[in-house]
Amino acid sequence: MTAKPKKLIALKKIGIICMLFTGLFSRAQNTNQKQPNILFIINDDQDAQTLGVYGDTACDTPNIDKLAREGLSLTSAHHMGSFRGAVCTPSRCMLMTGRSVWETQNLNVKYPPLDYTHKMEENYAKISAEDPSYYSLPALFKRAGYYTFRTCKRGNSYEGANLLFDERYDKTNRDADDENGSQWHSDKVIDYLQRRIDQPTAQPFLIYLGFSHPHDPRRGKPALLEKYGAVNPGPPKTINKKAPKLPINYLPAHPFEEGHPDLRDENSVEGVLTQRDEATIRNERGKELATIEAIDIQIGRVIDKLEATGELENTYIFFVSDHGIAVGKHGLMGKQNLYEHSLKIPFIVKGPHIKSNKKAKGNIYLSDVLPTLCDLAGIKIPKTVYGKSFKSVLKGKAKTIRDVTYGVYSGGTKPGIRSLKKGKWKLIKYDVMDGQVRKTQLFNLKNNPDELLIEHQDPKIIALTGNTPKKNQINLADQPKYAAKRKEMEALLLAEMKALNDPFRFWDQQ
Repeated sequence: MTAKPKKLIALKKIGIICMLFTGLFSRAQNTNQKQPNILFIINDDQDAQTLGVYGDTACDTPNIDKLAREGLSLTSAHHMGSFRGAVCTPSRCMLMTGRSVWETQNLNVKYPPLDYTHKMEENYAKISAEDPSYYSLPALFKRAGYYTFRTCKRGNSYEGANLLFDERYDKTNRDADDENGSQWHSDKVIDYLQRRIDQPTAQPFLIYLGFSHPHDPRRGKPALLEKYGAVNPGPPKTINKKAPKLPINYLPAHPFEEGHPDLRDENSVEGVLTQRDEATIRNERGKELATIEAIDIQIGRVIDKLEATGELENTYIFFVSDHGIAVGKHGLMGKQNLYEHSLKIPFIVKGPHIKSNKKAKGNIYLSDVLPTLCDLAGIKIPKTVYGKSFKSVLKGKAKTIRDVTYGVYSGGTKPGIRSLKKGKWKLIKYDVMDGQVRKTQLFNLKNNPDELLIEHQDPKIIALTGNTPKKNQINLADQPKYAAKRKEMEALLLAEMKALNDPFRFWDQQ
């Protein structure tokens, strides 16, 4: 065998060393690239059941449906509740801080004047580690090297956090035209993503994209209103056959006072007011679906631009709402209640290493979002956080992160309403109107997922909804057969109220 020249051997060794160095450099680059981007999309007042992944196929949402097919949908996600009529305020404060509902009462929600000029660096220089905003979502991600971007409605959120985004564009857009509708928000994000294409950067981003719909007034685009058989503002004189059907838990009125007289969301919604007749509710549902489809179109535009940047595969996309809403269910219009349609939220996540087309229960709150995003990005979770990371659920290693979930509405007469869920069981208690209304409800959500009441068995209601409830699809609280279960749930509720420093107690609690 002919010996190889020493020079050739030396060159080969150098080549191998270069290859090893290049490989190490490449892996280092890949490691940096794995610091994920975050696109967090949040809608205003969207009931989870308006989406196909949660069982309602009346609304066309192909882009959200695609996210669900390519990611994970949580079936038990909640906003925890509110101590004021503007439910979205504590909801969004919890999201931004990871704190529980009662810990958000004193956070700054006062917005600056309309002529405010955003100067993030100056705002950030004013805070200290003692300020709650120091541990808010944009501040944490800023310190971790992220570029933070926000566009959302104006008001009803934690201003301390809003001041700390690198870019901020706030405007409440609930009209049909592009400048004053959902497209305004998506255009802001698309402009930012285009800048990343024009001037490539390795800096990861956190985008907070908040749409102002389907919150009322639900002023949809004419073509979409026509598609869903709705007129704006309404109500119509006759029922359009294309209008969505009444929900099966529809009632013309709630069977008892819920404890917040003269509530804006129940009395003053454009095109509804106090009317709960079939024509009004079906029209309003049509308007709701028209605005949701309009948002879906804008989400598609944003994701297309994100794909054009080449960064889609390294981006976690979250799609959520700040809370649900009734729109005719149980005779209610707003979100100031603790039925599933208002307490639960849609929650879909797509991203690196999340298996496609999966569902998990989760049992999460919006308070859990901040620690989860930190966990995904490799950022230390601050001790100020009440919420828990549900990264284990997203990665398929756990089904839930807690056994029980608590809900509160205390924005009207006190103490208000409380709920507790464990497994298939749910308890709701009402202590309102200065003690004049004291009610308890117990539901088996497996057998009665829509929380149907005895009133839903009225033949007139059945004729309207087309749904004939089963005999056990009622409130079970006062049935002797379920006395032990009620006692167990009552004890769990009180324990959660104490653990969360709920300042109130009900008439029958020690």
